Amino acid sequence: MKRIFGTPITLAEMETLGIAALDKLPAPFREQMGDVVFLVEDFADKETLRELGIEGPFELSGLYEGHALTERSIEMSGTLPTRIRLFRRPIFHEWATRGDETLEHLVTHVVVHEVGHHFGLSDADMHALEDGVL
Repeated sequence: MKRIFGTPITLAEMETLGIAALDKLPAPFREQMGDVVFLVEDFADKETLRELGIEGPFELSGLYEGHALTERSIEMSGTLPTRIRLFRRPIFHEWATRGDETLEHLVTHVVVHEVGHHFGLSDADMHALEDGVL
């Protein structure tokens, strides 16, 4: 689904793009995603923004919530599920403002970054993973 111009993408369309990005991950990564919950929302809630020290709702396009696989232990049972949240309006705004890539490319970039947090990857490793899926 390639979109160059048109009305803002819906939450369902953004979810489809996000799932497509997850499906592009190499098999070892896909197989280790486990029970990560994938959500798409218009914006991060005010509490989340406040906790992260972010003032404007357009400043956060995605968020990984949970412990990286490299940091997990048996003592963490009973914690909230690990989640990846994409924020539709900030992503769409960034895409419309930049205009230098497809929306699919930007969504994939955000998804890979959040997946990278799940695996405890460095920024360099995240970029390498992104290069492999784009």
